[in-house]
This record gives sequence, C-alpha cells and structure tokens, in this order.
Amino acid sequence: MAPETLITLAILTPLVGALVIPLFHDRPNLRETVTLVTAGTLLLIVVNLLGPVLAGGRPEVTFVEVVPGLSLAFKVEPLGMLFSLVASSLWILNSIYSIGYMRGNKEPRQTSFYVCFAVALGSTIGLAFAKNLFTLFLCYEALTLSTYPLVTHKATDEAHRAGRLYLLLLLGTSLLLFLPAIIATWALAGTLDFTPGGILGGKASGLVIGVLLALYVFGIGKAAVMPMHFWLPAAMVAPTPVSALLHAVAVVKAGVFTVVKIVLYVFGLDVLSTTGANTWLIYLASGCILLASLIALSKDNLKARLAYSTVSQLAYVVLGAALATTMSLEGSAIQIATHAAGKITLFFCAGAIYVATHRTEVSQLDGLGRAMPFTFFAFLLGSLSIIGIPPFGGTWSKWMLALAAADSGHLVVVGVLMVSSLLNVGYLLSIVGRAFFLPPRDGVVTGIKEAPVACVVPLSLSALACVVLFFQIDAIQALVAGALTSPQ
Repeated sequence: MAPETLITLAILTPLVGALVIPLFHDRPNLRETVTLVTAGTLLLIVVNLLGPVLAGGRPEVTFVEVVPGLSLAFKVEPLGMLFSLVASSLWILNSIYSIGYMRGNKEPRQTSFYVCFAVALGSTIGLAFAKNLFTLFLCYEALTLSTYPLVTHKATDEAHRAGRLYLLLLLGTSLLLFLPAIIATWALAGTLDFTPGGILGGKASGLVIGVLLALYVFGIGKAAVMPMHFWLPAAMVAPTPVSALLHAVAVVKAGVFTVVKIVLYVFGLDVLSTTGANTWLIYLASGCILLASLIALSKDNLKARLAYSTVSQLAYVVLGAALATTMSLEGSAIQIATHAAGKITLFFCAGAIYVATHRTEVSQLDGLGRAMPFTFFAFLLGSLSIIGIPPFGGTWSKWMLALAAADSGHLVVVGVLMVSSLLNVGYLLSIVGRAFFLPPRDGVVTGIKEAPVACVVPLSLSALACVVLFFQIDAIQALVAGALTSPQ
C-alpha cells in the first residue's frame, strides 16, 4: 500500500472507530472489541510507515488547499514518526487497561469515554504528521476539545471546575499566544511549512525571534511550562486511564512534541544559538525542573505527586529544545518516548491501587506491596526509568541532555539535572519503600489483592517496555537522527 494512502488511513482509522463504537453502546464486549481492533489497526498502519521514513522517504498528502500557500496537509518526518509510534503503541495498552478500570469501578458513560479517546488519538496522529503550522494548530485544538469530556467524565463539581480550568488555560493560551505567533511567522517567512533548518533565518532580529519563541512556548499550554501548568494537576480528577492519556499517550506529549518541532523546523537550531534568543528558556526550563520536583515531593495525593513529576519531566524536553544542539534535540525526542513508557506505568499502577483498595494518598500505601506485588514492582521499574538509572530507558535522555549542556558550557544545567534526579528518588522511591518495607497502618492488610488482570497485564507490559527501551536506544537514535541530518 502506498505511504500516502497509509497516512490518510492513520488519521481516519481512529475517527471511524469513534463512529462505530456508539453502535454497540448496549453491548460492552462488542464496543470494547471495536476499540481494541481500532487501536491495533492504527498501530499496524503506523508501523508500515516506518520503513519508508527510515529509507529516507518523507511521504505527504494534501487534503485541501484553503488559500494559496495554506493547506490542510500531512507529511511524515522522523520526529512525527517517533511520536506516532509512541501514541499508537500505548493506545493499545491504555485501551486494555481502560476495560479493567472502567468495569472494575463501574464507571458511568463508558461509551462516550471510548469515543472521545478515539477522537483524541486521531487528533494526536494528525498533529504528529502535520506538514505545516496551520494543520498542526487545527489538530492541536481538536485534541483539546476531544479530551475535555474525558477530564469532566465524573461530572462532579470538582470535575467541572477542572474542566473549566482545562479549557480556559489551553484554549486561552492557544488563541492569545499560539495563534498570533503563527500569524506573525507567516507574515515574516511567507510560509507555514515545517522546513529543515527553519524558515525564520534572516527574516527577523534576535529580539523578534526571542519574542516569537516566548509566544510559542507559553502559547503551547499543553507543554505545561510554568506558569501555564495548573490545568494538569487539576485534571487529575479524571479517571486514571484519562490521566495516562494526558501524561503519556497524547496531551502533554503533544505539547512538548510541538515545541520541539517548532524549534527544529520553524526557528532552526542555528538561528536560536547564534541570536541567543534561547538563553532565557534554558533557565526557565531548569527552574521548572527543580520547582516542580520540590512540589511533587510535598504532595501526599499519589496522582498529584505524579502530575507535578510530569511537569518536571516535560521541562527536560523543553530544556533540550532550548539548548538548541543536535545532541540536546536527540535527548528531547528520546525523553518523549522513554518518559511515556515510565509515566504510563506509574499511572497504571496508581489506578490499579485505586481499583483494588480505593486508596489515593501516599500515606495510605504502607505495607500494600505485599498484597499487590506485581503492581508495586512495576511501579519500581517505572520509577527507575523516570529517575534515569541503568538499565532503564530514561537513562539515555538525561545522559544526552547532560552532555549537551556540558558541551555548550551550561554547567549549571548539569547540576540541575543531577539535583533533579535526587529529587526524583525522593518522591518516587519513597512510595515503593513504604509499600514494601513499612508495616500496614492498620496492622494488617486483609481482603486486598491485585486489580483485575486487564489492569495488571498492561502495567506489567509497560514496565517491561521501560527496560526494552534501554537496549533499543540505537534504533530510536537512528530514527531521530533523520530529522537532524537529512535534507528531507
């Protein structure tokens, strides 16, 4: 099948699934079969695009030209290929997990849940393959709107407040900052197409480049760069599979992916490094890494702790983009993949704990490791990857970022990365230690066992992926290198 056809199918498959799922709203087994078949089909399509991209091809397809020079178009390049592989792979695990979680908790409105999930994944794939800023912006907004019902799924007052904040921050930053940045880019460069080496070289002064960079960074609210991060902890009121979607599969990953893609294909590494327009962002990202880690350390609610951990870990990706070197961009791209595996594992574990025990606070987990060994061992593996300890995937991104910072003379950043890893140990491994080595708070743990197998299997597989990624780093690096070295 032609790569151009595969692109179209990759974008449309989740949307077709979203149309078919409601037909079986009163037949849960068939409804969830459609979800799994849709997810599996999407992964198969995306995997079949990998070969042409690795061979140097950059297949593209134009859906419609809105005005001359402005079209709804998609093009598969290495960064988008990596992101689409991450999203489509984890969608399968998240779908299996959702079945166990939603049924185990007897959650309402399960059909609408799966429909919105499918639309969100379709939007994510469209964003990953966007050929230009116009297409990316449309998919970015579609992702916001399709995930809003997931954030408010529980329909409680708290959920509705979180949903309002979600829309206010994400739509507000998009319309007031992101969209003006896109319009200014078009006015300056005369194009919105993503181009190797960037499109702004020689088109604007260093000051204008710095202002544009700020508009993009703060306008892409999904990247959760402080102080545009408040929506993320608030959204933890959603069911845990939604939290996994927000943190690992789509939303925040879409945010930092967008930042990296714009830095590479709109600004260009040479423009940022020679003008010095990136310096402020290096220190902002470093501050976010440390501050969010300290806040995470203070949180007793498990999902809140993991949420602030995500704010910190996403800042690693932004930091790599800000350093604007080939190695730092490689580190950012790899961090997107390895953090996704590690963080989805941690959220899967948090959800499994809730399904089995209805406990939500870290202080309530003492001694639970003996009753739920699979869950807490998986939590340990995910934590070690997030921290960056060999042989886990998260090791490589932090190593590359540290080397890139040292090579560019930013030794303070190296220190930030080291301190951050120690803080990661404090707020993650303390959870595992309490679960395995402290006695239960009530003296005994009775009547508690592992969550349903549909929850335990996905978290075990994602934990295994944290190890596998360590040994597959060459393949990821080879793919990412295509974005940094090939003429495309």
